[in-house]
Amino acid sequence: MYDLLLKNAKIIDGTGSPWYYGDIAIKNGRIERIGKLDVTAKQIIDVMKKVVSPGFIDMHTHSDLVILDRPLIEEKIRQGITTDLLGQDGIAAAPLPVEYLTDWQNNLAGLDGTPPIEWNFTTIDEYLEQIELKGPSYNLATLAPHGNIRMEVMGLVNRPATDEEIHQMKEVLRRCLEEGAVGLSTGLIYPPCCFAEMKELEALCQVIAEYGAPLVIHQRSEGDEILESMDELIEMMKRCGAHLHFSHLKNCGKENWHKTPDVLQKIDKAREEGLEVTFDQYPYTAGSTMLSAILPPWAHDGGTEAMLERLKDAALRERIVSEMATAVKGWDSMSKWAGWDGIVITSVASSLRQSYVGKTIREITIKEGRDDYPYVALDLILNERNAVGMIDFVMNEESVKQILSHPSGTVGSDGLLGGEPHPRAYGSFPRIIGKYVREERITSLEEMIRRMTSQPARIIGLQDRGIIREGLVADLVIFDPDTISDRATYEKPRQYNHGIRFVIVGGRVVIDGENAIAQGSGEVIRRVYSIERNSILEQIR
Repeated sequence: MYDLLLKNAKIIDGTGSPWYYGDIAIKNGRIERIGKLDVTAKQIIDVMKKVVSPGFIDMHTHSDLVILDRPLIEEKIRQGITTDLLGQDGIAAAPLPVEYLTDWQNNLAGLDGTPPIEWNFTTIDEYLEQIELKGPSYNLATLAPHGNIRMEVMGLVNRPATDEEIHQMKEVLRRCLEEGAVGLSTGLIYPPCCFAEMKELEALCQVIAEYGAPLVIHQRSEGDEILESMDELIEMMKRCGAHLHFSHLKNCGKENWHKTPDVLQKIDKAREEGLEVTFDQYPYTAGSTMLSAILPPWAHDGGTEAMLERLKDAALRERIVSEMATAVKGWDSMSKWAGWDGIVITSVASSLRQSYVGKTIREITIKEGRDDYPYVALDLILNERNAVGMIDFVMNEESVKQILSHPSGTVGSDGLLGGEPHPRAYGSFPRIIGKYVREERITSLEEMIRRMTSQPARIIGLQDRGIIREGLVADLVIFDPDTISDRATYEKPRQYNHGIRFVIVGGRVVIDGENAIAQGSGEVIRRVYSIERNSILEQIR
């Protein structure tokens, strides 16, 4: 007898092949048989010719801390997400030297929140073990974050690494990969990653090339210098021979929107020349990150406490405001792109300023009876000790659709889960299927499912999921293709989608209509590398 039988399924298998009808029999967490089956099972679900697809893989997440507090993250699983990729943007939970714990908590507060967790880990292995102990209801994998690696070797200082320090970073990266990290991430707008020279990043990419792992990168420019930024990365990766994956690919700033076809052309040209280039994307015209990302890189030198001290210095405040307005070469000024009426506060740490959540910087400034918008933003960062999240409206719909149409893409929600979040935390995957596939027909449903399942699985080396096939893990989503849609909005972001009927993780149902079931059925996925055979295996402990 099987554990679970899905009857009358419209199967989209994740390969991009056309759908077909069949039944799926599951036992011990894996798909055992597919076909027209006359078998019995402990639980039978009549799918009634709705779609069954592989579980979605979220290629860009910020669940790193929340998962230690809430093993069942409904806003993620209700989207059909069965695997989250942690460790993004080069700044994440681990590795984490004890001496930098407080500073790093402050640094991550505006991005990953401040959930009540125990920070009792220093390595990726210890961090993943802590997640396992929580019994997650879906799967988690992690990247090795460049900023954490740099911090372990040389702290949070703003200077080039020496050759010896670069050598040490390479060894730390190797340790992270051996502990199961599925690749390397960096965020070249975030400290301490933004302090690194390209020489340092290239040395680390030589290591991931040995392992066959990807570089997942928030590039240094996503607007004013986006083409130059892409050129330097593509040329670097040609020398290294590693896989280049762009995080949340987008083109920001009204004066830059016309560059989107050139951005995609660069990806096509690099692929034609033999370099694997992929990307992830969320389907919205606004981004979201920590408010302190509006500051120039030098303001972050030495970590959060040093940055907060600079915000108290009148002369340095004047310099910061000037550079935010002029966007000096070498960094992206989000405040210049969005304007003060295009930056919305999503979260603050203190109870004193909770009324600011959901308001723009312009509205907050008026509320305070002031007219000095940039200084209000600086004061907010200072008074909340960097624990401030924001939404920034910097993109346009046509660029979003152009990027979403490209076959090298995957989906990353990039959802920050605290406060009143960006709606992408609740709606990214259903929005793409409902709005862009069903309504706007930018590509076929089979092709988009491929980009949500088997393509991300291949990129991060997951060999036994991402496709509906006998013998593979039964991570599955059942949805109605005629009604699936997102409900989350900027005004009311905490709304679950419509049309996803069931979500199955490791053969067990975790979403059954309106019910979310804390099964503890998820796995921590550690990637196992075999450099000698130049092949990659995926193992679950």
